[in-house]
Amino acid sequence: MSDGQGHNRSLCLGMLVAAILWTPAYAGTQEDIHRLRAELEAQKQRQAELEDKINQLEANQKLREPAPAQTTERAVAPQSEEKKPEAIPEVLKWASKLNWYGDLRYRYEYIDDDSADEDRHRNRIRARLGLDVKVNDEWNLGFRLATGTTESNGLSGDPVSTNQTLDEAFSRKPLWLDLAFFGYHPEWFKGLDLFGGKISMPFFKPGKNEMIWDSDLTPEGGAILYGKPLGEKTTAHLVAGGFWVNEESTGGDTSLWGLQGYLKHQFDKPTYLLGGASWYDYGNIQGQEGLATEWRGNAAAFFGNTRTGNNLFASDYDLFELFAEFGTEIARIPVAVFGDWVQNTVAVDDGEDTGWLIGGQISRAKDPRSWQFDYDYRDIELDAVVGQFNASDFLGGGTGGQGHRFAFTYVVVKNVAIGLTYYASEFEGRSEDADYDRFQADLGIKF
Repeated sequence: MSDGQGHNRSLCLGMLVAAILWTPAYAGTQEDIHRLRAELEAQKQRQAELEDKINQLEANQKLREPAPAQTTERAVAPQSEEKKPEAIPEVLKWASKLNWYGDLRYRYEYIDDDSADEDRHRNRIRARLGLDVKVNDEWNLGFRLATGTTESNGLSGDPVSTNQTLDEAFSRKPLWLDLAFFGYHPEWFKGLDLFGGKISMPFFKPGKNEMIWDSDLTPEGGAILYGKPLGEKTTAHLVAGGFWVNEESTGGDTSLWGLQGYLKHQFDKPTYLLGGASWYDYGNIQGQEGLATEWRGNAAAFFGNTRTGNNLFASDYDLFELFAEFGTEIARIPVAVFGDWVQNTVAVDDGEDTGWLIGGQISRAKDPRSWQFDYDYRDIELDAVVGQFNASDFLGGGTGGQGHRFAFTYVVVKNVAIGLTYYASEFEGRSEDADYDRFQADLGIKF
C-alpha cells in the first residue's frame, strides 16, 4: 500500500468517526446530561432549603424544652446564694410601725327649725388626722386630731361634733385631741382586747344608728372586748366599759358604766342574724348641772332631758337596750334591716322613758361607682337617753322627737365619695312642738 492510499484511508476513517459523533443519538445524550445536571442542582437547592427548615424547627423545639440542668440547679440553689433585699436601716425601722390615716369632709347644710323660727344655710368642714402605732405584737397606741366647735368657755370642744362652721371672718380653726389611747391584745388570751384613754365608742350599734350614741362621741376611760366562737357559724361578743363623764373637786364624780352582750350567727355568706342586749348606768347624774359646759345653768344644757326648776337633772339614767340586725343579699345586692329599743328604767316620768328605731340599708358604698341607701325612723322620748350624747343632727341633738332619716352615698373614685342626707322630723314633748328639717350634701375624701 502506498503512502497516499494510507493517508486517504485515515482521512475517510476520521470523517466516519466525525459523522458518528454528530449523529442525533449522541446529541440527545448531551441534552440529557445537561438536564440531569440542572435537576441535580435544583435538588441540591431544595435540600439546602429543607436543611434550613429542619434547623429552624430544631431551634424552636429547644425553646420549648426545660431549662438545661445547670439552670435548674441554679434555681434550686440555697437561698443564701441569692441576692437578698437590702435591710431597713436601724434609724428608719420605727417608721414601719406607723400607720397614718385621715379624711376631709366639706358639707353644705340647710336647717329649717320651726321651734326657733330658724332658716339657716351654712358650710362646714371636718378634718381628721390619725396615727396608729404598733408597739409590739401585743400593744398598740392610737392618736387622732380633729376639728370641732369651740364652746364659749374656750377650753373644750363639742363632744358629739367634729364639724367646724366656715364663718367669723376667716378666723383660724381649732384642732382638738379626738383620740389618745392604748390597746392591749394578749396572745395568751385569744379574742380579748383592752383599751384605755380617750377611745372610740366600743359598744355595738345596729346599722350604726345614733339613737343612744353619736358617731363622733369618743368616751374617756377603759373598755374590754371579748369575742369567742361557739361553733363554726356562731360567735359570742361581750363588751364592758367604765368612763369618767365629769370630775368634781367637791362631791361625787359623774360616771358611765356599760355592759353589752350579743350573738352573731352566720347562716352562709352573706346571710347573718345578730341580736343582743345592753345595760348602761350613769353614776351621780341626778341633781347635777347640765353636761354641756357652754350652756350650764340654762335649759339648752339638757338637750330635751327633764330638769328641775333650778336647772339640774331631774332624773337618773339607767338604760336597758335590746337590738337586732339581719343581713343578706337580694339579686346580688347587700341588704340589711335592724331595730333598736331602749328604756330608762329609773326615769322620773315613766311616760317619757322609751326610745325605739327601725331602719334598713340597701347596697354598700365601698368600691368606685358603688352606692348605698340608708333609712331609719325613730321616736325618742324626753328621758329615754342622755340627750348630750345621742345624734347631734337629728332634732339638732337631744331627745323629745320623732322622724325620718334618708341617706344616699356614692363612691366616685377610690377614697372619694359624695353623700346626701335628709332629716324630716318634729319635736314632741319639748317646750314647743314643731317641725325640724335638715338637709346635708357632703364631699368626703380620705386616705
